[in-house]
Amino acid sequence: MKHILVPCDFSEQSSNALKFAVQLQETSKAEIHLLHIVDLPFLDDTMLMPALSFEEEKLKDVQNAAMTKLERLAKNIDMPVKTNVHLGSPSEKILEYIAANMIDLVIMGTKGATGMREIFVGSNTEKVVRGARVPVISVKDNVRPRQIKNIVFPNTIQSDAHEDLVAKVKELQHSLHAHLHVVYINTPLNFKSDSITHTSLVNFARYYMLHDCTTHVFNDVDEESGIINFTKMIDADMIAVGTHGRKGLVHLLSGSLAEDLVNHSRIPIWTYTIK
Repeated sequence: MKHILVPCDFSEQSSNALKFAVQLQETSKAEIHLLHIVDLPFLDDTMLMPALSFEEEKLKDVQNAAMTKLERLAKNIDMPVKTNVHLGSPSEKILEYIAANMIDLVIMGTKGATGMREIFVGSNTEKVVRGARVPVISVKDNVRPRQIKNIVFPNTIQSDAHEDLVAKVKELQHSLHAHLHVVYINTPLNFKSDSITHTSLVNFARYYMLHDCTTHVFNDVDEESGIINFTKMIDADMIAVGTHGRKGLVHLLSGSLAEDLVNHSRIPIWTYTIK
């Protein structure tokens, strides 16, 4: 891992994400990219006209002020840091930056989204999770990487599990020196016998040569509730899920489970888009 992107809006959550990245960098030795997006409001999507009459000098002032804040943050970090300020839609500009700068990992603060905002708008983090082609760690609270000792890895025990996703999860586990909990969430709509499921999970772990891991079957009303409740029961520190697929290893029975977990769970969520 050579490049870690930390989008920064100067909120408490983005500060927590930066602290997480700095502590993770101590072992990865990756370069940190600090990126702030100046989000311009628009009258409508077709005209793409700013709702406020920003003059060019005003925009430059906003950009310079943001860059000053980023550079102040960077001075407090005893490692290589790149600072950038871009204009536009936060989620779109973040995804463009990932592709243009060979980013290996995104660590992003999130407040989550609930109610009507979640249904119609969602959070920038959720949109990045949905569109990124690299792993994304979503952080709400101030958590240190070395505090992460137990990772929950939901599994649909399909025979065509995605090898790339499993490889990424193994890399995550190795980098954090954590124990992996491979869990199948048994729901009324997708019920399987516990004995059969346990055997399938054990075979899965053997096939992918997972080490320092245990397998579990957990019953709940739906996948999201099951993952969150199981995580609380074992006092896990992180959830690792794949997203944007229709079959294979992780969840994706409901289509947006990873994004829902980002919005609703307090602990860090690691996500990876299945290609």
